[in-house]
Amino acid sequence: MDLKLVRPLLFFDIESTGLNVATDRIVEISMVKLMPDGTRQVKTRRVNPTIPISKEAQAVHGISDDDVKDEPTFEQLAKSMLKWMEGCDIAGYNSLNFDIPMLTEEFMRVGLDPKFRERNLVDVQVIFYKHEPRTLSAAYRFYCGKNLDDAHSAEADTLATLEVLEAQLDRYDDLKNDVAELSRYTCREKMLDYAGRFVMNDRNVPVFNFGKHKGKPITEVLAKEPSYYTWMMDGEFTQDTKNILTKIYLEAKSSR
Repeated sequence: MDLKLVRPLLFFDIESTGLNVATDRIVEISMVKLMPDGTRQVKTRRVNPTIPISKEAQAVHGISDDDVKDEPTFEQLAKSMLKWMEGCDIAGYNSLNFDIPMLTEEFMRVGLDPKFRERNLVDVQVIFYKHEPRTLSAAYRFYCGKNLDDAHSAEADTLATLEVLEAQLDRYDDLKNDVAELSRYTCREKMLDYAGRFVMNDRNVPVFNFGKHKGKPITEVLAKEPSYYTWMMDGEFTQDTKNILTKIYLEAKSSR
């Protein structure tokens, strides 16, 4: 089933130096912009991460430090990349947990805000896991009847994700061919930051979602233990997480 689009839907996948979205960097990004008329534009770019690629990451994607040493840095690519993504909804595989938080962090590191919260965000993995819990390779084989060659190549994974979503729309009657509906179906609406450190509780109050204060209202914790704010701001948390915490902190101070 072809996707019905009101505006372009941009599928993307990244390969990185490691799995820590706060400190690791992108080494390759591939984006497929699917237009409402069905045409596609594909961009794939390797990136000099300016830090070493971990052995574990290299074993997965096969990209070495030598492979990217002469490539442009993310800072050199960021403005043109963000311009190309303008006006698009965003889709990916496991993108809510990893790709979107890491890409957001890269943009924020160079002083840009991608404003992904203003887009419809579709995570194809969530649809897959709700119906057939497996990996992307298994999803591709299950839905498309083909083996995924070059798995963990950013472009191959991105194109496979697009095909899987189209096949999911053909298979499941409960999925609407509408990007806004797919976004609502896959997004964890109670998460306040991309890394999931803060969520809204059943009373619609922002609470911590990790550590010793898990489940406690953020404003109450910061009022009793203001040093916790400093600890988080100085710690290895994503810039997006720190921005959300600061916003809550300042709003609480101004309302006192």
